[in-house]
Amino acid sequence: MKRKLLAIVGALLIACSSPLSSMAASKQPFPDVPATKHFAKAVNELAERNIIGGYPDGTFKPGNNITRGQAAAIIAKMIKLDMNNVKNPGFKDVTKANGYYNAIAALAEAGIIGGYEDGRYGPNDPVKRGQFASILVKAFDLPRYSPYEIRHPFKDVSFLQSHDRNILILYKLGITTGTSPDKFSVNEPVTRGQAAKLMKTTEEVKPPMTTITAADVGVDRLYNVIWKTDTDLYESIEVYGKPGYTETKIQLLPLKEGKGTLNISGAMLQNDSSASNEKRVDKKFYVHNKLVNGKLQLTLEETEDYLPTEAELEVDTGEKVKSVRLSTVSGKLIATDVTFNKCSSGDNTCIKIDQPGEYIATVRFAGGNEVRYAIEAKLPKYDYFHYDIKTLRERVSYTFDAEKIFEHDYSYDHEAAKNIGKHTILTKNAESIATVTRTPGTNVFHVTAKSVGTVEIKFENIVSGILEQLGDGMSGYTEGMYIHVQEMYGIVNVSAEKVFVYYSYQ
Repeated sequence: MKRKLLAIVGALLIACSSPLSSMAASKQPFPDVPATKHFAKAVNELAERNIIGGYPDGTFKPGNNITRGQAAAIIAKMIKLDMNNVKNPGFKDVTKANGYYNAIAALAEAGIIGGYEDGRYGPNDPVKRGQFASILVKAFDLPRYSPYEIRHPFKDVSFLQSHDRNILILYKLGITTGTSPDKFSVNEPVTRGQAAKLMKTTEEVKPPMTTITAADVGVDRLYNVIWKTDTDLYESIEVYGKPGYTETKIQLLPLKEGKGTLNISGAMLQNDSSASNEKRVDKKFYVHNKLVNGKLQLTLEETEDYLPTEAELEVDTGEKVKSVRLSTVSGKLIATDVTFNKCSSGDNTCIKIDQPGEYIATVRFAGGNEVRYAIEAKLPKYDYFHYDIKTLRERVSYTFDAEKIFEHDYSYDHEAAKNIGKHTILTKNAESIATVTRTPGTNVFHVTAKSVGTVEIKFENIVSGILEQLGDGMSGYTEGMYIHVQEMYGIVNVSAEKVFVYYSYQ
């Protein structure tokens, strides 16, 4: 077992370097920012930290529109960007002589700001409210919540437009409530007083969060693939990067104390930077959430562990499991009374397998009969926590009503399922695979296995239905069924499956 603790705790506790004293809080550095103004506290605190300043005449001019250059200078200081070693961002209206050059260059390099399509930055242009929302989300690395999950009152905001998704994020976090109960005013300029209040509020309300980059987990590039099982322990959000501009990263928001798991997929470059020379790398981590100074802190611990994995034992309606005995295929007894439970998904019974291998589970039902199951547990293709599990119930003969093949559909035409009409066996060598008969006047089929293979049967009448669930389901019709005969470790199984045809829309 190998574990490596990753110190990815930064950005969890964003706070002032030190709290203001009551004297400093009451101090009014600008005569035009009275304490009664809603933005006064934010202006005073940011001035105390030397993040914002006023004009040569000693005023702050809170009602003036904040410019794109001023906003860059303030935010670069707030998030402590390196403004000494910067690359030229290439904006044709921002030379090195510009007082805001270093801040603009630092923010551009960090992927927080961009220019106009004509190559300008517009340092003296006023910042619009929509633009400022995007700057705040990127600068403070706020959680990129899905807009589909955010209910908001703004009639002038739709997440399909520029900046609007970031506006919704600010609303969800309580950073802004708009200019009126149902309006955000996306294109209105932001005043200096409003900007101070928005920036300080953003700094204060950002939830505890860990942001993971490719370098943090030792890969060259993150795939857009993460797997987790502990949905109530933490929230994971993938932030897709723009090639050549920003990189893909993962945001993890702790929800409560505890320990969970996380899989992250990435890539290592082999010879050059092209995708064809990438090698996939999958990594496993334990997630630890702990309260530190009253705030949740999330850390990752890399591991090579595998966790006990559910093996699903198919149980027919009315069967009640009394006990489960587990042995290896070679006959070595593992346990005479294995713990069993309802599967985490579905209504079948599951047992846990904690080692890869080939097993035989013998299930005794309440009625006294015993049924064997073949179980195969293999290391997963990718480095996930759980084994790849395959199970097969022993069933050499199978009698069933054809309606059984529809039992997991979201919906189907019940009357049509009772009236499938005559059946035709399409498979030429069907008799060598299984004997298939039907009770006259019913939809009850009797199948006895002979050899491994599949028999295809066509119904005289089709049965319309929807697979899965409404919204995500697929509409179509069942025109017949497959009879499968499988074998695993000497255990033979007969099963039936629908032949489903999806509706095609042109």
